Amino acid sequence: MTKGPGAPAATRPTPAAVPPPGLWNIANVLTMFRLLLVPVFAALLFADGGHDPKWRAFAWAAFAVAMITDVFDGALARSMGLITDFGRIADPIADKAIMGTGLIGLSVLGDLPWWVTAVILARELGITLLRFWVIRYAVIPASRGGKIKTLTQGIAVGMYVLVLTGPLATGRAVMMAVAVVLTVGTGLDYLVQALRLRREGIARERRGD
Repeated sequence: MTKGPGAPAATRPTPAAVPPPGLWNIANVLTMFRLLLVPVFAALLFADGGHDPKWRAFAWAAFAVAMITDVFDGALARSMGLITDFGRIADPIADKAIMGTGLIGLSVLGDLPWWVTAVILARELGITLLRFWVIRYAVIPASRGGKIKTLTQGIAVGMYVLVLTGPLATGRAVMMAVAVVLTVGTGLDYLVQALRLRREGIARERRGD
């Protein structure tokens, strides 16, 4: 049956708004768990003087679990729509906390030169400051090189946490050297990106875009 010109038009039901993800979702829980692992990892690393192979193996296990949860919480948050403000803030804090604890702890124990720890931590702090410096104009995206750097750092620090000798000890030194090179290289790349984004942002403001 056709409707007359005065008949009301059929309307489609408006889909219900999707509620934002809550704080207690699986991605955030994994991030919180990683934060809780930081003091556990530190305690295991320094247990019994800090050089007992058994305790260092336990410390490595805690560090490995933290690195694995770092992969899964981000993937789950993106794939399941669980991205929250808490996750955006807590996830990088957890990453830097576990990595910084490992680097500083290993240097305190005399297993890793302080200059290596200083270079890596200075780069991480510098990139964080750069992001805030240009956030008014753009967001610096995570690069593939940055992700490879993070993976290499995790493997290198994990190898240093274990008590290794012979070729494995040589291998971890090589891995850490690669991590340092990637740390500096990707840091310079982020600096170039930040300068370009800021310059382009200022130019847009002047044009009134």
